[in-house]
Amino acid sequence: MPSADVPVLSNLSSTASRTTRIRVLGSQMLVVNFLVAALIWMIHGGRFGHTLVYSECIGISIWGLVETGRQLLPKGPHGWPIGWRTPALLAAACAAGYACGITTADAIFGYSSWRDYLGHPGHLLGDLGPTVAFCLVVAAGFYVRGLARNERERAAAAVHEATLARLTLLQSQLEPHMLFNTLANLRALIAADPQRAQEMLDRLIAFLRATLAASRLAEHPLADEFARIADYLALMQVRMGDRLHASLALPPGLAAIAVPPLLLQPLVENAIKHGLEPQRGAGELRVEAALDGTTLLLVVADSGRGLEAAAAARTRDPVDAGSGFGLAQIRERLHTLHGDAATFTLAPRAEGGTRAEIRLPLRTRPASTESPRCPPP
Repeated sequence: MPSADVPVLSNLSSTASRTTRIRVLGSQMLVVNFLVAALIWMIHGGRFGHTLVYSECIGISIWGLVETGRQLLPKGPHGWPIGWRTPALLAAACAAGYACGITTADAIFGYSSWRDYLGHPGHLLGDLGPTVAFCLVVAAGFYVRGLARNERERAAAAVHEATLARLTLLQSQLEPHMLFNTLANLRALIAADPQRAQEMLDRLIAFLRATLAASRLAEHPLADEFARIADYLALMQVRMGDRLHASLALPPGLAAIAVPPLLLQPLVENAIKHGLEPQRGAGELRVEAALDGTTLLLVVADSGRGLEAAAAARTRDPVDAGSGFGLAQIRERLHTLHGDAATFTLAPRAEGGTRAEIRLPLRTRPASTESPRCPPP
């Protein structure tokens, strides 16, 4: 959608929200006016229908003037006019609203209350006084509710900003982690096979150009995530040659689902570094996405040496242990984004190797123009 349409949609949404709020408040005022009429009828008696009409006309008139004033005057964060404007608005709305309400109800019944008020001014003060008091009580209730709502919104905004800051920090930590691992692989290859090291360096440059741009996003389509994994596996293919058999499986219907950038990267690195690379002979690595009800399932499975063998190797050689940052970072990001709705598990496969599994609540977004690349040969 063109960016020029965004303000229009925002204005429409704001107008719809304001209309809904007015309807809700109007309904509440009708109920409150009914209760006031019932109270007056029980105290003074008379015809309930007559009392109800006057109560509704006066109450709706005052409320309408108060709401109009609130929209026209500068408002504070609590939704009410700033400073002295609120008491001034209430005083003016009570007086004018009472006059409008009385006049409207008189027109309905064909009666003139003003003749009585002109002849007996005390009656006007006696009727207007309770109306003003009631108006102030109701306004105070809405004012306090506005303050409470504003505090809740401020607290929610603070939590949201803290979450975004935490995710930004985690993501910025992941980027050098991935880069350092790749450079370490490149350093080891330079002495053993300079030609393949040159190929790997070329792949790394192309990979970084694409990855650093994507890593600045809060989320991107799953197709882009698979494209970055394909780039990384192409790097590893240069290093491992025929020992690495990798495949990617992304159903077209899942390509546009939004996920955090570099979510699968640490799992693929972990599978290669601790599972496939240390073992002799060829190994398989498969990255796939699937739907499980309303859950997105992401799997990285390898046929490497397995969790027990990897743990034993780390015990023998602390250098092989690594920092464990990648897996811890995945858990942290998932918890920050989705709480208990997202899960991450790492378990041995029955046929040998390791299976890492991420489950996310399903979300969608427009598909990227970039298609997932084919797995490296």
